[in-house]
Amino acid sequence: MVVASMAPGSNSRGRLLPGIPVIDLSLDRSLISQLIVKTCEEFGFFKVINHRVQPSVSAQLEAAGLEFFNLPAAEKQRAGPPNPLGYGCRSIGLNGDIGDVEYLLLPADSSSISKRARIICRKDPNKFSGSSGAFAVSDKLNQTFLDLLSCKLTFPNISVDEHSCAVKDYMEAIKELANEILELIEEGLGLGGSGELCKLIRESGSDSLLRLNHYPSNCNSNSNSNNRKKDNDIKSKTWSKRKGRESSRIGFGEHTDPQILTLLRSNGIEGLQILAPASGVLGSTMAWVAVPPDPTAVFINVGDTLQAMTNGRLVSVRHRAMTNSYKSRMSMIYFAAPDLHAWITPLPGMITADNPQRYKSFTWAEYKTAMYSLKLGQNRLDHFKIDTKEGAAQVMNQNSLEGNHE
Repeated sequence: MVVASMAPGSNSRGRLLPGIPVIDLSLDRSLISQLIVKTCEEFGFFKVINHRVQPSVSAQLEAAGLEFFNLPAAEKQRAGPPNPLGYGCRSIGLNGDIGDVEYLLLPADSSSISKRARIICRKDPNKFSGSSGAFAVSDKLNQTFLDLLSCKLTFPNISVDEHSCAVKDYMEAIKELANEILELIEEGLGLGGSGELCKLIRESGSDSLLRLNHYPSNCNSNSNSNNRKKDNDIKSKTWSKRKGRESSRIGFGEHTDPQILTLLRSNGIEGLQILAPASGVLGSTMAWVAVPPDPTAVFINVGDTLQAMTNGRLVSVRHRAMTNSYKSRMSMIYFAAPDLHAWITPLPGMITADNPQRYKSFTWAEYKTAMYSLKLGQNRLDHFKIDTKEGAAQVMNQNSLEGNHE
């Protein structure tokens, strides 16, 4: 069951910060890079405006996603289960977490989008799942499914339609923005044009994903309860005002994102909350902060992997999504991730005498294994922490190697 954080002052509606950090990409580049790093150090979360993801591209994908989510439940189920890619409803992950959400997981590999994005179209949702319709994370994937991913299969009766184009166009635009942000982070960290972060998500084996989340309104959730199996078993926490006029449910429980960077765009419906200083001042009481919706902006947060690569300098923010009582919410999330075999270790200059190495180095595959073994709200990075003495030894070894090199 998803358990809500009991942070002081937390509530279902969330507090409002004096202002969610905003990064205007039209400003001077050197200023932007410093602002992004400072924001990531303090909050791990910011809003980007004046980006190059065209509103029409976002609107196209939103319309395609809503077309899919409006299909009858039986048709949507033919696209699942999401192991690792596909359609899921209410069940989040492998360890019993539940939320008031349905979602679609798609690959971010451009070579496979044109085939896998067919799932968003009414014409043949079954093409998404291959022949068996079930894939286990630990097992070898069905060959038809693999063929779909590699575009080896062709469908003469299905032309490239607007649904496929909607996914591809959005992916191209959002990946370009992700690379731009990572380049700015590198510059702000003093790494110049090393390109180390961008390289991780640009490689052909990148494990990046596109996720479409749909949070039905509470009214819709209640009216459809008869169509949902064992509705009384739903464990998502519900808060209600005394008069019962409004209520909020956990759509997606509190968590951090494991990847390098997350880029989120949603419709104009509130629901996203981050755990942050209630007053906007570091050191003040932590509370759930409501993020005002803005469909023209892209919201970006630091992932666990980037926190590890910066040795804790940039922080992976805890966040959650709430449903509301009047309208459904849909979000489109790009998770920028490395290749499964990528080695995750601190970037140059991140380990110092004052800040010894905090986390053991690991591969992305090892981190995903840890992720699959834990509940949604558990801290995955805790499993890779090293003690202070070991971290100090790492600094001494690094300094020794640098001295020998000189």
